[in-house]
Amino acid sequence: MQLFLMRHGDAGFNAQSDRDRTLTDLGRHHTVLMSNWLARSVSDFDLVLVSPYLRAQQTWQELSQHFPEPRKWLVVDDLVPSGDPVNVAALIVAYAELYKADKVLVISHMPLLGYLVSELVAGVEPPLFATSGITLIDKHAEQACIVWQHAPHSIS
Repeated sequence: MQLFLMRHGDAGFNAQSDRDRTLTDLGRHHTVLMSNWLARSVSDFDLVLVSPYLRAQQTWQELSQHFPEPRKWLVVDDLVPSGDPVNVAALIVAYAELYKADKVLVISHMPLLGYLVSELVAGVEPPLFATSGITLIDKHAEQACIVWQHAPHSIS
């Protein structure tokens, strides 16, 4: 399985709650940059799992314009900043198996994404994710490795 872990785009703070924060113009721009860059090497996704938070939903809306409709996409309530990385990693793998997905995109938040990487890839410290940043993990059975990690500033 190719697992693409993506952090939502830059979001403003003018909202009633953390859950309701929206993407800034810069967040939309960086998400489009990353989408265009990613589309050069990935033609489609089998499964997309998205946080219920508004900024992650908006990130998926921007990104989805650059890819064909995935076989399945779901909003997953556990993909929140305070999500439990052990449970979320197991959930991602279970959904991938259920939907026979080889290419999975997960759009979520820090610190969960960093902890997910260290949960999925043995011996790796939790990396930081820039907003709109993406990490590709290649996972086969119990073996997993980081293939690359990029952010808007590293692709231009």
